[in-house]
Amino acid sequence: MRPSTILKYIAASVCVASTLAISVTNNKEDVEGFFNKNKSGHTNNWAVLVCTSRFWFNYRHIANTLSMYRTVKRLGIPDSNIIMMLADDVACNSRNIFPATVYNNRDRYLDLYGENVEVDYRGYEVTVENFIRLLTGRVAKETPRSKRLLTDDQSNILVYMTGHGGEEFLKFQDAEEISAYDLGDAFQQMYEKKRYNEILFMIDTCQANTMYTKIHSPNILATGSSKLKQSSYSHHDDPDIGVAVIDRFTYYILEVLEKVDMQSKATLKDLFDTYSPDLLHSTPGVRDDLFYRPLDQVLLTDFFGNVQNVELTEPKEQPQLRSEEDAVTEETEPTVLEPEPKENNTELIQQSKRQAHDGHTFEIGDPDQSQTWRYAAFVALSVVLGGALAAGSSIV
Repeated sequence: MRPSTILKYIAASVCVASTLAISVTNNKEDVEGFFNKNKSGHTNNWAVLVCTSRFWFNYRHIANTLSMYRTVKRLGIPDSNIIMMLADDVACNSRNIFPATVYNNRDRYLDLYGENVEVDYRGYEVTVENFIRLLTGRVAKETPRSKRLLTDDQSNILVYMTGHGGEEFLKFQDAEEISAYDLGDAFQQMYEKKRYNEILFMIDTCQANTMYTKIHSPNILATGSSKLKQSSYSHHDDPDIGVAVIDRFTYYILEVLEKVDMQSKATLKDLFDTYSPDLLHSTPGVRDDLFYRPLDQVLLTDFFGNVQNVELTEPKEQPQLRSEEDAVTEETEPTVLEPEPKENNTELIQQSKRQAHDGHTFEIGDPDQSQTWRYAAFVALSVVLGGALAAGSSIV
């Protein structure tokens, strides 16, 4: 056989060996890919749900917020990770002919208030100051844990707000306003303090889209119910209750979310594609220029659910713990130093050789060394096989 043919056999063998070696050495990446199928990089989910309206005729705003509360709980976010602010308690209002209940549909088949609702800020606690302090973490020392947003740089946060608003402002209790500048500044403080991984800001109010125009912090996705100079409308009323029970924007979002479970692969793009100005009677908006992921790769459960990733960390060496008996023995029995006999020198030398030999064995805990030797073994084996193949071919 010609030498050039033999070289071709050897080169092909080396290529095969390299491919096998690379596939073996990618174990760690494969494990990380298994645990991090979701590309968002978050490990925990939070929801901040805010109703800023008081008075009975704003019943629908309380129903909006409680509907979102029920949805995120159903999809796995626990009460410990939900901060809910309700400016009024219509469930206990004297005008409510169905006491201790709140409904979002005239059929009244689902009581949103139920028996397991945790309201963290209620009544006059719902203020602009408390809302901004909550987002930025600048709360008083005596503030209980249930009123704190304990997020970090791996938290995905849903911020939902509903109430009465206008151009670049949202009213709180008909007494004060939060502006688009205030909101943008609060998000910027959160970014600088590493209080979030990604934020979905959703607002249902008149001229809602103007509220996210002053946001400049990265990894924030925003959506609103109506553009500048447009109102946001209610969906339907309940003749028995006497007022509207839900807004159109929230109603049609819930219509999509009710079909979602924790294993759903539905994305935010799927949700936004359902927006219809004809159904909403207004023009909804989406701002994604600050958001780095394509919307068709962002699962709804990244914000509305609690599907968590696993963070792989390097193992740390644990200090050896001594028992109390060992400690007592060391304290009570003094150490006596005795010279070692010379005849033990040979045994010490043999022991040191064994330790040196053991030090050259490669273990699972040392991936770099084991991977290098695996690669070398694959290459050597391939060269031998290639040579044998070439020799057999030449004989034939």
